Amino acid sequence: MKLAILSRNTKLYSTRRLVEAARQQGHSVRVLDPLRCYMRIASDGFEMHYKGREISGYHAVIPRVGASITRYGSAVLRQFELMDSYTPNTSDAILRARDKLRSHQLLAAEGIGLPATVFGDNPDDTADLLSMLGPPPHVIKLNEGTQGAGVMLTEKLSASRGVIEALRGLYANFLVQEFIAEAKGADLRCFVVGGKVVAAMKRQAPKGDFRSNLHRGGTAKGVKASAAEQDVAIRAARVLGLGVAGVDLIRSDRGPLVLEVNASPGLEGIEEASGVDVAGEIINYVASRLKRRTARRAASGR
Repeated sequence: MKLAILSRNTKLYSTRRLVEAARQQGHSVRVLDPLRCYMRIASDGFEMHYKGREISGYHAVIPRVGASITRYGSAVLRQFELMDSYTPNTSDAILRARDKLRSHQLLAAEGIGLPATVFGDNPDDTADLLSMLGPPPHVIKLNEGTQGAGVMLTEKLSASRGVIEALRGLYANFLVQEFIAEAKGADLRCFVVGGKVVAAMKRQAPKGDFRSNLHRGGTAKGVKASAAEQDVAIRAARVLGLGVAGVDLIRSDRGPLVLEVNASPGLEGIEEASGVDVAGEIINYVASRLKRRTARRAASGR
C-alpha cells in the first residue's frame, strides 16, 4: 500500500507512530503537509502538486488535520478522494465532526445520549434560551474549540448571561450545555477504529478544573469501557461517518452521554494509558478496507 499521512509536523507523536506502524507492516508511507498541497480542478481530471511537483497514485490517505486548518485540510483531502485515494475519515465526515452544533444535531436525531444543549443568536432571546436549559451550572463551549480551549463553566445565571454577551460581542459561535455534576470532572475517551472500540481511557480533571483534557493537565488511566459505553461510542462514530474517532463520553445517572467526537484524535495519551498499539490498529484497518475495495472492484470488472 502506498500511503500518505496529512500532517503539518512529522515530529508529532501521532504522526511518528503512524509512520512506524505503516513501515512495520511493509507499506510505503510519506508525510505531506496539507498546507503545501495545492490542486487543479477541471472537468478533464484532478491534479495535486506538493512543493513544486505533481503527486499521485496514493492508495490511501490518513488525515491528521488540525482544527486551525479544517477548511483547507478538508479541501485537500477531498481532492485525494476525487483522485481515488481511500481514507478512513472523509472530508465530509471531518467537517461534520468539527462542527459541534451539527454533530450534536445528527447524534441527537439518532437517539444518542448527550447533555442537553441550547443554541441561539439574538440577544433578546438569551433569557428564554437559558430557561430552556434549566438552572446553572452551565457549560459554555465555542462551536469549533478543541482540547478544552473555549470551554467555560458558569455557576450563576448572571455569569452565564455575561459570558454569552461577551461571546456575541466577539461574533463567536457557541453552545450552552447542562453541567453533569455526577461525572465529577471525569470523562471516558473511547478510541473507535473500524466500528470497534480498540482502547479506552478514563481522564480526570486537575483539582479546581472541570475539563479533563490531557492538554489541560488532566490525568489518564486505561480502562475497559462497558458494553453500553462501547455501543454509544461506536454508534456516534458511525453516525458521523468516521472510521477512526476518539469519542468522549461522561458517565451520568441516565447512562453514557457523548461530549464530543474527535475526527483526529491524538495517539500519545491513549497508547500510554492503555498499552494498546492504536497506530497499528489504524494501519491494519486502512489496509483491510483498501484490500476489500480492490477485491470488490475486481469482482465487478472495474
